[in-house]
Amino acid sequence: MMEDDILQERKQKILAYMESTDYIPLKRKEMRVVLSVPDADKEEFEQIITELIAAGKIIETKRGKLSAPKALQMAIGTFLSHAKGFGFVTPDEGGNDIFIPASETNGAMQKDKVLYKVIQKSSDGKKAEGTIIKVLERANSRIVGLFEQVKGYGFVIADDKKFAKDIFIAKEMTMGAVTGHKVVVEITDYGADRRNPEGKIIEILGHINDPGVDILSVIKRYDLAVEFETEVYQEIEHLETEVKEEDKMGREDLRDMLTITIDGEDAKDLDDAVSLQMLPNGNFELGVHIADVSHYVKFNTELDKEAYRRGTSVYLVDRVIPMLPHKLSNGICSLNPNTDRLALSCIMEIDQKGQVLDHKVVNSVIQSDYRMTYTAVREILEDETPTLLEKYQEIVPMLQNMNNLRMVLAEKRKKRGSVNFDLPESKIILDENGKPIDIRPYERSIATNLIEEFMLVCNETIAENFFWQEVPFVFRSHQEPDEEKTEKMEQFLRGFGYHVKKKDGELHPREIQKVLSEIEGKTEERVITRVVLRSMMQARYTADNQGHFGLAAKYYCHFTSPIRRYPDLQIHRLIKMILAGEMNGKKEETLRRKMPEIAAHCSKRERIADEAERDTDNLKKVEYMMDKVGEYYEGIISGVTSWGIFVELPNTVEGMVALTQMDDDYYEFDEKNMLVSGRKSKKTYRLGDTVEVMVAKVSKEMGTIDFVFAEE
Repeated sequence: MMEDDILQERKQKILAYMESTDYIPLKRKEMRVVLSVPDADKEEFEQIITELIAAGKIIETKRGKLSAPKALQMAIGTFLSHAKGFGFVTPDEGGNDIFIPASETNGAMQKDKVLYKVIQKSSDGKKAEGTIIKVLERANSRIVGLFEQVKGYGFVIADDKKFAKDIFIAKEMTMGAVTGHKVVVEITDYGADRRNPEGKIIEILGHINDPGVDILSVIKRYDLAVEFETEVYQEIEHLETEVKEEDKMGREDLRDMLTITIDGEDAKDLDDAVSLQMLPNGNFELGVHIADVSHYVKFNTELDKEAYRRGTSVYLVDRVIPMLPHKLSNGICSLNPNTDRLALSCIMEIDQKGQVLDHKVVNSVIQSDYRMTYTAVREILEDETPTLLEKYQEIVPMLQNMNNLRMVLAEKRKKRGSVNFDLPESKIILDENGKPIDIRPYERSIATNLIEEFMLVCNETIAENFFWQEVPFVFRSHQEPDEEKTEKMEQFLRGFGYHVKKKDGELHPREIQKVLSEIEGKTEERVITRVVLRSMMQARYTADNQGHFGLAAKYYCHFTSPIRRYPDLQIHRLIKMILAGEMNGKKEETLRRKMPEIAAHCSKRERIADEAERDTDNLKKVEYMMDKVGEYYEGIISGVTSWGIFVELPNTVEGMVALTQMDDDYYEFDEKNMLVSGRKSKKTYRLGDTVEVMVAKVSKEMGTIDFVFAEE
């Protein structure tokens, strides 16, 4: 057993003892005696206790007694702050968030790991209230923000508005920055009580109005690695552009099978191809062929370590930050047409009801026959464009059969209650200088849906197969919404006249899908869909199978995108190990121990990528609206709070009408009914209402868009 494993085992032994019901708080010396720790191990014991205290796993009282946090009604969680100073703690053990008043934050900042105590339990629909006992681990030592110069000193306003306090910068720590510079600050003192944090500028990114500085600020803020280390490039320096003959040996040869890729026009990393044959019994034989990235990204190489660190490719508004270098993602691993490529193929027999009757997973060598786009496939299947029907006559029958299978699979998912969130997404068009010139809705079509359905059924099939094999695995899990969020969602839906039924107190996703089907095409569709989505738990990666609530699937995983997602790459490795008969007891034990850590890390990296992508979109939306001040738009109320009413325009741009600017009455926020009403006039503004607004002010510095109601 490794030294780290032994240390970890001893930590767990101490924790288990302290959390047992018969434990009485002891001093360090007393615990050493009780646990029979020999004098030779005294130093190691002291180290373990010190580390556990630092991590908040145990508490040392003023009298020197050691206790488990639970015994003192304390627990560990992540602090999420609000711009107004208060915040919430998300408990590590799960459960509802705890409200932390501004006076009880004890210097905790956004995403810090904290030790907290509940001081008032939840009641009458209000959240439990707590206090931060201690900050265990700082989430941010560096902050990106806007520098403001004042006589004799300066301060930085963090880009992340959840940092409630500005950071004080002494004159000698400014690096010569001037007002308007975007900078990176290293925090030297986190402050305490009412005192602001202090820091020093370590990098000036440029002026806020300089082209590219806005996106660079986001990249720095999330610490996204743009370039790969030299060691990574050295490892792939001699990588061939074509598959070597010896690498094709021992694989199932599927090059004669009619196979195509279907992607967006500008896609370069083609990691999935599909094939379809009709069997004599009338069933479909669907082949989903995924690039065998794991053949080239060997475990524990510098390339693999870097892919793991990144966890996922990041799709920012003006660029892609890939998980793997382009030599792999756009080269040897991309399933380009008329080129031999290595793949991991899942071939399924599916009946006319959408049931997967049989399947096999094989190492294969394939050759994609056509590089199809979503637009071309849609025009063939929907518009029956003559020129395309002639050009692609070889694959038209297969595409038509694929469309039939798409409908079969979609109907099966609908019947079991899978939820389809069809929120409008937008694509921001930039000019050569990175300036937004248009915002267009993403086109969802029969072609995009076809690929979605095929990838979904493949992911489910793989997950179910390896669940029953009882091997270490990475599942994609989506838990049922918690009770508090469900109740709020139900109350909101009732206000619109919609109801969801529960069975034995549990909500089935089928009930949610019924509501989403009812509101399709109605004015309130967008806002109800968004509220329902917000009430859901976030999907994440787990080492154990917890099912996927949103898809109403018992088993689900991510298998189909190993070029851009590390969990998929890890699953490929596990499958290939099993296919090769290499999963022995020792390897299985090691992998089972590592899976939770891999799953947690990949979930974290996914969240970071999502936030970075959302931030760059919002930046460009604000910039797009800069010259729209004074213009009028119709929009939908997308959010109501105690300080303002959020309105979303048809192009997905969102701005706020501040309650302080509504001077025709005194307006009050009704959280229960999600509306704002005038005290005298009784005029109400409710979530989902259609309103007309004027763009009053746009601030690139603050990243905000201010609206006023047209009637005012």
